[in-house]
Amino acid sequence: MNPMPKLLISIGIVFIIVGILWQVGGRFLSLGRLPGDIVIKKDNFTFYFPLMTSIVLSLILSGIMYLLRFFR
Repeated sequence: MNPMPKLLISIGIVFIIVGILWQVGGRFLSLGRLPGDIVIKKDNFTFYFPLMTSIVLSLILSGIMYLLRFFR
């Protein structure tokens, strides 16, 4: 099998697993509602920008990638 389809299938499986963990873990971890996330509420309009959540996820993913490269 060509390496590109394997990569795309693997990425899809990872996204599914992360989505399921996010749904289940959302009850215990308030990821997405951290202090530093921007929420603007008007009469019939709500704008939500997860700034701090994006920073935390970036740090976690960067650490995982560093560890993967380190142990390779």
